[in-house]
This record gives sequence, structure tokens and C-alpha cells, in this order.
Amino acid sequence: MAAAGALRFERDGSALLEVHVQPGARSTEAAGMHGDRLKVRLAAPPVDGKANRALTEWVAQWLGLPRAAVTLVRGQTSRQKTLRLDGLPR
Repeated sequence: MAAAGALRFERDGSALLEVHVQPGARSTEAAGMHGDRLKVRLAAPPVDGKANRALTEWVAQWLGLPRAAVTLVRGQTSRQKTLRLDGLPR
């Protein structure tokens, strides 16, 4: 999977991950690329922030980061989301 195009490192040492989510899927998994974004299928529904929480928890686990190191910075109500990743090695 060419997810490297969806990831960019910032000067402060953090990284931004561009994601396209598909909530309400059968299971939570990476599903390739959607344009220049990593496509993630989420089992959680897009209700009351459940999909956003599921996304940040899944990405943290997937990358081996603490849950607090993954923050949703853009796209709270959109399928197009930007996550900030702290502590990701270059």
C-alpha cells in the first residue's frame, strides 16, 4: 500500500496523515488509497463522534502509538480527515 503519499512530516516533528473514511463498514481496516488519502473502513457508525474515536484509536494501534499521540485536526464531520501524529519516527 502506498500510504506514504498521505503522510507528511511537519517542522515541529509531528506528522499529518490525510485519511478518507468509510464509516459503518463490517470491520475496521485500511483499504488502500482514495486519491492521495489513506482509505480506512470503520465499523463504527458516524454518530456522536463514534467514527472519529474509532479512527483515532485504530490509527494509534496500527502505528504502535499511544492513543493520545493521534489527534483529529480537520474533518470532524467529513469523510476527509486530517490526523496529527506525535512521536512517529521518520
